Amino acid sequence: MTTHSLRRPWFYRVPLLGRIAREVIEGDSDNIYYLAVTIATIWILAIAQWGLPALALPMLALAPVCLLMLVLLTLG
Repeated sequence: MTTHSLRRPWFYRVPLLGRIAREVIEGDSDNIYYLAVTIATIWILAIAQWGLPALALPMLALAPVCLLMLVLLTLG
């Protein structure tokens, strides 16, 4: 192995996630928009397939993140 491959982040080694992350970070500047459209499309297809649970569960999962952001904002 070369030393260049050892300095890469850990998520570059995950097969699908690493490819997406590498394209967004090192690729064209428009790749972040393509990623956002892809995630939105997957979410819309999940809502069409499973209905209300696919709509509510991501919001429920993000509730602790919102609480943490509120705590960090109040701390300064």
